Amino acid sequence: MIITVDGPAAAGKGTLSQKLADKYGLAYFDTGMVYRAVGLMMVKNSFDLADASVAENMATQLTFAKMMELSKDKDFRSSLGGNAASIVSSYSGVRSRLLDMQRNFAKNPTFANGTPAQGVIYDGRDTGTVICPQADVKFFITASSEVRAKRRYDEFVQKGMNVQYEDVLKDVIARDERDANRKDAPMKPAKDAVILDTSDMGIDEVFQKSVAIIEEMLK
Repeated sequence: MIITVDGPAAAGKGTLSQKLADKYGLAYFDTGMVYRAVGLMMVKNSFDLADASVAENMATQLTFAKMMELSKDKDFRSSLGGNAASIVSSYSGVRSRLLDMQRNFAKNPTFANGTPAQGVIYDGRDTGTVICPQADVKFFITASSEVRAKRRYDEFVQKGMNVQYEDVLKDVIARDERDANRKDAPMKPAKDAVILDTSDMGIDEVFQKSVAIIEEMLK
C-alpha cells in the first residue's frame, strides 16, 4: 500500500504520516529530508543559496548515509534548514537529481533498520502529483498560514530557540509562495487527493478522519 500526504509546512502532515505508518505497518519517507540535506550542505559550506548550479552539484553528492548524518544537525529542522530546503527545492536541476531516489523507494520500501516493508507513507509537497502519482490513497493537509506559523513558533520555543512569531509567519508565507510557484512541480493537491484543513482540528481528529477515508478507499 502506498499513501501520499502532501501539504505546506506545519500543516500537520508529518505527525499524521508517522501515525499512519505506525498503524498500517508501513515505511515512512519524509521527502523533505533530501532537500533539507542539500540546503544544509549549502549553508554549512557557505555557498549562496541562490546559486542553482552549486545546489545541483550538492544534490549529486547526497547519499542516504550523508542525509542521515545531516539530520542530526541542530539546524536541520530549524527555520534556517526549512528555508534553505524551500529555496533549493525550487531548482529543477536539484529536483531531477533527487527524483529517482525518492521514486525508487516505493519499489523497495524499507524501515529505518533496513528490513523490507509492505508499503510506504510519503510525506512531502508533491508526492501525490510527481513522486508517486500511482499511490493508493492521497491526502493534501493544509491550514491557515497564521495557524501554521503559531504551531511552528511553539515548536521552536519548546526547543529553547529565540524566535519571534512575526518572523516565523513571514517565513511560512514566503515558503508557501515559493512552493506554490515552482515551474516544474508546484505544491498543489493531486486531482484525486482528499483535502483536509486542520486549522480547527487536533491531530487525533485528523488521524481518525484519515483512517476512515483509507478504510473506505481500500474496500
